[in-house]
Amino acid sequence: MFIVDAHLDLAYNAVYHGRDIRQPLRQIREGEARQNPRGIATVAIPELQEAGVGLVLATIFVPPANSPIGSYREEISYHDAAEAHSLGMAQLDYYHRLADEVESIRLVGDREDLKQVVASHQPENQDEAGRRLLGIVPLMEGADPIREPEEAELWYERGVRLIGLAWDDTRYAAGAWRGGGEGLSQAGYHLLEVMADLGFILDLTHMSHKAIYEAIDRYEGTVVATHSNAQALVPGERHLSDEQIQRIGERDGVIGVVLFNAFLRAGYGKGDAKQSVTLAHVVAHVDHICQILGDANHVGIGSDLDGGFGAADIPAEMDSVADLPLIATRLLEYGYEQKDVANIMGGNWLNLLRRTLP
Repeated sequence: MFIVDAHLDLAYNAVYHGRDIRQPLRQIREGEARQNPRGIATVAIPELQEAGVGLVLATIFVPPANSPIGSYREEISYHDAAEAHSLGMAQLDYYHRLADEVESIRLVGDREDLKQVVASHQPENQDEAGRRLLGIVPLMEGADPIREPEEAELWYERGVRLIGLAWDDTRYAAGAWRGGGEGLSQAGYHLLEVMADLGFILDLTHMSHKAIYEAIDRYEGTVVATHSNAQALVPGERHLSDEQIQRIGERDGVIGVVLFNAFLRAGYGKGDAKQSVTLAHVVAHVDHICQILGDANHVGIGSDLDGGFGAADIPAEMDSVADLPLIATRLLEYGYEQKDVANIMGGNWLNLLRRTLP
């Protein structure tokens, strides 16, 4: 089964928290004797490959210095567009270096790249060591690194294929964290026009509900939510309402379910008993989206593992990204057909990228 994880903060953890994700996870954990502030590591390249993950949407994530949801070291947060740009470019540079230095890593910028990555997972195309390619599609999470809307072309030329206008509030759009009820700015509308001309995928995750509706109404290109869960199961503006799920499905977008326990079960607080959340909660969010849309063609996985939480705050059955196939097993037990499970685990994201990438 070809698995796609639509949201991982690989560069952020490597560049600014010193994780060498090329090492086996065991070595990373041993090396973090005092524990990384983002929690016990769950993601490394060997474990991604062990799980059968063939493609990752990997973020460029730069937090603002005045973030309302946690403190970030001065040197890794930004005060203005110039600082955001510099920090974002450092993460994009990391992905280019990773692809240059690791033979099994491939940056995916077009359909031919994607085809080669998928083909490498066919048994007849693997080498004697059974090596398969891991494709990386860069995703900008929060658009402040784009100093002016026209600069989006530079990021596209360097391989970025998805942009989320907000993580926290940006000068382009309001985020969901502060609950201010604002939407898109005039600069945000301008950026959407530039993005559509270039062929970017718009990631609606983290945007305020007002901004989501404004963006869906205005954006002419492909829309997705790479890591968002169902508000009907876990209240809060960070999650998608049933109407938003419907609107994304109508646009033939895909929604990636997050594996953070606090986003899977209402009332869970970071640090609560891990055993109180299970893969049944993951299936519940997947199934809710499927029930709203009437099919299994618009939901996938956007785990966000190591995205501000670690092994202590993911479902009880899981210890790391290597356990992603357990979701497929649970979906089959729940009664999903094999074809639908394959689509949820990766096929839906692949189909979207095949029709969207140049």
